[in-house]
Amino acid sequence: MSDSIWKAIHAEPAIGNPFASNCPSRVVLDHVTSKWGVLVLAALAESPRRWGELHRYIEGISEKMLAQTLRALEGDGFVLRESAGTVPPRVDYSLTPLGRELADLLVPLVQWIGDNVERTAQTLSPQLRDARSVSV
Repeated sequence: MSDSIWKAIHAEPAIGNPFASNCPSRVVLDHVTSKWGVLVLAALAESPRRWGELHRYIEGISEKMLAQTLRALEGDGFVLRESAGTVPPRVDYSLTPLGRELADLLVPLVQWIGDNVERTAQTLSPQLRDARSVSV
Protein backbone atom coordinates (compact mmCIF):
# COMPACT_ATOMS: atom_id res chain seq x y z
CA MET A 1 0.00 0.00 0.00
CA SER A 2 1.41 3.38 -0.91
CA ASP A 3 2.19 5.90 1.85
CA SER A 4 -0.49 8.32 0.63
CA ILE A 5 -3.22 5.66 0.77
CA TRP A 6 -2.06 4.57 4.23
CA LYS A 7 -2.12 8.18 5.46
CA ALA A 8 -5.57 8.75 3.97
CA ILE A 9 -6.92 5.64 5.66
CA HIS A 10 -5.57 6.67 9.04
CA ALA A 11 -6.38 10.37 8.74
CA GLU A 12 -8.88 12.05 11.06
CA PRO A 13 -11.81 12.19 11.43
CA ALA A 14 -12.72 8.64 12.34
CA ILE A 15 -15.89 8.71 10.21
CA GLY A 16 -15.30 6.48 7.21
CA ASN A 17 -12.11 5.01 8.68
CA PRO A 18 -12.70 1.36 9.60
CA PHE A 19 -9.28 1.26 11.27
CA ALA A 20 -10.50 3.72 13.92
CA SER A 21 -12.11 1.96 16.88
CA ASN A 22 -14.93 4.49 17.15
CA CYS A 23 -15.83 4.55 13.47
CA PRO A 24 -19.44 3.60 12.65
CA SER A 25 -18.19 1.98 9.46
CA ARG A 26 -17.15 -0.99 11.60
CA VAL A 27 -20.80 -1.85 12.19
CA VAL A 28 -21.47 -1.79 8.45
CA LEU A 29 -18.28 -3.77 7.82
CA ASP A 30 -19.47 -6.38 10.31
CA HIS A 31 -22.86 -6.68 8.57
CA VAL A 32 -21.35 -6.91 5.11
CA THR A 33 -18.47 -9.27 5.87
CA SER A 34 -20.31 -11.70 8.10
CA LYS A 35 -20.68 -15.14 6.55
CA TRP A 36 -24.41 -14.68 6.11
CA GLY A 37 -24.17 -11.06 4.97
CA VAL A 38 -21.82 -11.94 2.13
CA LEU A 39 -23.97 -14.88 1.04
CA VAL A 40 -27.23 -12.89 1.15
CA LEU A 41 -25.70 -10.10 -0.91
CA ALA A 42 -24.25 -12.59 -3.41
CA ALA A 43 -27.59 -14.40 -3.70
CA LEU A 44 -29.47 -11.14 -4.29
CA ALA A 45 -26.85 -10.09 -6.85
CA GLU A 46 -28.13 -12.92 -9.06
CA SER A 47 -31.76 -11.85 -8.82
CA PRO A 48 -34.39 -10.49 -6.44
CA ARG A 49 -35.75 -13.24 -4.22
CA ARG A 50 -38.54 -13.93 -1.82
CA TRP A 51 -37.71 -14.80 1.79
CA GLY A 52 -38.37 -18.52 1.30
CA GLU A 53 -36.25 -18.61 -1.83
CA LEU A 54 -33.34 -17.05 0.04
CA HIS A 55 -33.76 -19.48 2.92
CA ARG A 56 -33.64 -22.47 0.56
CA TYR A 57 -30.83 -21.03 -1.59
CA ILE A 58 -28.44 -20.25 1.28
CA GLU A 59 -28.09 -23.71 2.78
CA GLY A 60 -27.54 -23.84 6.53
CA ILE A 61 -28.84 -20.39 7.43
CA SER A 62 -31.45 -20.43 10.16
CA GLU A 63 -34.66 -18.46 9.85
CA LYS A 64 -33.52 -16.24 12.72
CA MET A 65 -30.14 -15.46 11.11
CA LEU A 66 -31.71 -14.79 7.72
CA ALA A 67 -34.20 -12.37 9.28
CA GLN A 68 -31.47 -10.61 11.30
CA THR A 69 -29.15 -10.39 8.30
CA LEU A 70 -31.83 -9.03 6.00
CA ARG A 71 -32.87 -6.45 8.62
CA ALA A 72 -29.27 -5.32 9.12
CA LEU A 73 -28.55 -5.06 5.39
CA GLU A 74 -31.83 -3.22 4.83
CA GLY A 75 -30.95 -0.82 7.65
CA ASP A 76 -27.55 -0.19 6.06
CA GLY A 77 -29.22 0.66 2.74
CA PHE A 78 -28.02 -2.38 0.78
CA VAL A 79 -31.25 -4.38 0.56
CA LEU A 80 -34.74 -3.26 -0.41
CA ARG A 81 -37.71 -5.04 1.18
CA GLU A 82 -40.89 -4.75 -0.86
CA SER A 83 -44.12 -6.03 0.60
CA ALA A 84 -47.08 -6.52 -1.71
CA GLY A 85 -50.32 -6.14 0.20
CA THR A 86 -51.58 -9.52 -0.91
CA VAL A 87 -53.01 -12.55 0.83
CA PRO A 88 -50.96 -14.57 1.45
CA PRO A 89 -48.35 -11.88 2.09
CA ARG A 90 -45.57 -11.58 -0.47
CA VAL A 91 -42.27 -9.97 0.42
CA ASP A 92 -39.51 -9.55 -2.14
CA TYR A 93 -35.89 -8.64 -1.42
CA SER A 94 -33.55 -7.01 -3.91
CA LEU A 95 -30.41 -4.94 -3.91
CA THR A 96 -30.55 -1.17 -3.80
CA PRO A 97 -28.17 0.73 -6.11
CA LEU A 98 -25.74 0.92 -3.16
CA GLY A 99 -26.18 -2.81 -2.58
CA ARG A 100 -25.51 -3.52 -6.26
CA GLU A 101 -22.32 -1.47 -6.06
CA LEU A 102 -21.22 -3.48 -3.03
CA ALA A 103 -22.21 -6.82 -4.57
CA ASP A 104 -20.14 -6.01 -7.66
CA LEU A 105 -17.13 -6.01 -5.33
CA LEU A 106 -18.15 -8.99 -3.17
CA VAL A 107 -19.20 -11.48 -5.85
CA PRO A 108 -15.66 -11.76 -7.34
CA LEU A 109 -14.35 -12.40 -3.82
CA VAL A 110 -16.92 -15.17 -3.26
CA GLN A 111 -16.03 -16.65 -6.65
CA TRP A 112 -12.30 -16.48 -5.87
CA ILE A 113 -12.85 -18.27 -2.57
CA GLY A 114 -14.86 -21.00 -4.28
CA ASP A 115 -12.24 -21.37 -6.99
CA ASN A 116 -9.35 -21.53 -4.53
CA VAL A 117 -10.72 -23.52 -1.62
CA GLU A 118 -8.57 -26.50 -2.59
CA ARG A 119 -5.45 -24.35 -2.27
CA THR A 120 -6.36 -23.64 1.34
CA ALA A 121 -7.00 -27.30 2.21
CA GLN A 122 -3.96 -27.52 4.47
CA THR A 123 -5.46 -24.83 6.72
CA LEU A 124 -8.88 -26.42 7.03
CA SER A 125 -9.79 -28.03 10.30
CA PRO A 126 -10.11 -31.84 10.24
CA GLN A 127 -13.91 -31.46 10.49
CA LEU A 128 -14.01 -29.28 7.36
CA ARG A 129 -11.64 -31.61 5.49
CA ASP A 130 -13.97 -34.53 6.33
CA ALA A 131 -17.03 -32.57 5.17
CA ARG A 132 -15.26 -31.65 1.97
CA SER A 133 -14.30 -35.25 1.21
CA VAL A 134 -17.92 -36.37 1.68
CA SER A 135 -19.29 -33.75 -0.70
CA VAL A 136 -16.81 -34.53 -3.50
